[in-house]
Amino acid sequence: MSTDSILIYLKSLWTLFTTPVFTFNQNPVSIASFIVALGLFIAFIMLGRWIEAAVGKALARRKIDPGIKGSLERLSRYLTIGVGLFIALDSIGISLSSLAALGAVVMVGVGFGLQNIAQNFISGIIILLERPIKKGDIVRVGDTSGRVIDIRVRSTVMETRDDVTIIIPNSQFISEQVVNDSFSAEKIRQRIKVGVAYGSDIERVRTILLKIATEHDAVLDTPPAKVFFMDFGSSSLDFELRIWISELWHTDIILSDIRFAIDREFRKAGVEIPFPQRDLHIKSPLKNEAIALLSS
Repeated sequence: MSTDSILIYLKSLWTLFTTPVFTFNQNPVSIASFIVALGLFIAFIMLGRWIEAAVGKALARRKIDPGIKGSLERLSRYLTIGVGLFIALDSIGISLSSLAALGAVVMVGVGFGLQNIAQNFISGIIILLERPIKKGDIVRVGDTSGRVIDIRVRSTVMETRDDVTIIIPNSQFISEQVVNDSFSAEKIRQRIKVGVAYGSDIERVRTILLKIATEHDAVLDTPPAKVFFMDFGSSSLDFELRIWISELWHTDIILSDIRFAIDREFRKAGVEIPFPQRDLHIKSPLKNEAIALLSS
């Protein structure tokens, strides 16, 4: 193939790519403009990832809450991608005013087919800005409990104590009741209920419970553990041990250890943990008739 043939081929190819396919808002749109817009958008996506990593490294040197750090990282990435999207659209003649004109059409599409996606997307933005939950929090939503490991645009990723990863739509964290154990502080109060038999030395019971709490490494000294005499039960004297712990992820293990210790120490001290008992009296009609005949 000669040089002239190559030049003619390249010229025809260039003409094909630069020839307007259609006109939008009095701006000709060609294949080349589409490629340029797509390239710009991909470049901004890569730039967003780089900015997210850079913000993470900058915040890592400062004492900032991990949840706030994660929210700032993700927001910086979304803002960069958003700017890139507007620039890419503007390169093919779709300005903000044009987008506003298309807004009604888009909203109709959202109303019919994209309502759930839009709801989760907006909920994700609210979560990142309002921060009812953040990365690293231990939360319960519905019947699901676990640690938040990632907050995405449409969904939040949680890891349960069974090492199961669950993806939950962001709208559930906005519309449903959410229990966030990590929201107020990095400690939480736990309650352990135990009943002892009537006639037990209740002062000794309180001493044993406080001793078990203070000797456990995971129980905080401040606020101190407390024992409450809750009620006179039907078959037991009901007590409640209240403790504060900071290892929120290992709550089940800590409470189990303390219950083991309570059972062990009560056995050593001769303190009985009763169980409900009922007396059953059976009356025999034949027996009653025999007693009546003998007495007559």
